[in-house]
Amino acid sequence: MTQSDEIPADRLDAALARLKAALDQLESVVAVRLEDDLSSAEMDEELAIMQDDRARLALELDDAVARLSGLEKTREEVLRRLDHAEAGVVAALECAGGGEEEV
Repeated sequence: MTQSDEIPADRLDAALARLKAALDQLESVVAVRLEDDLSSAEMDEELAIMQDDRARLALELDDAVARLSGLEKTREEVLRRLDHAEAGVVAALECAGGGEEEV
C-alpha cells in the first residue's frame, strides 16, 4: 500500500461510527417491526377468538329463544287447563250447594 492508499485513522473511526449508528438504527427499526408484527398477530388471534365466541353465543341465543317459545306454549296450555278445571270446580260446587242457602 502506498501513502495515498492509506485511510487516515480519524476518517476510518468516523466511518466505523457512522456504520455502527446505521446498524443501531436498523436494529431499532427491525425491533419495532417485529413488535408490530406480533401485535398484529395477537390482534388477529383475538379477533378470531371473538368471532368464535360470537358464533357460539348466537347459537346459544337461538337455543334459548326456541326454549322460551316452547315454555310460552306450555304456559298457555297450563293456563287453559287451569281455567277449564276452575270452571269444573265452580260448576261442581254450584251443583253441590244448589240446594243450600248461603248465610
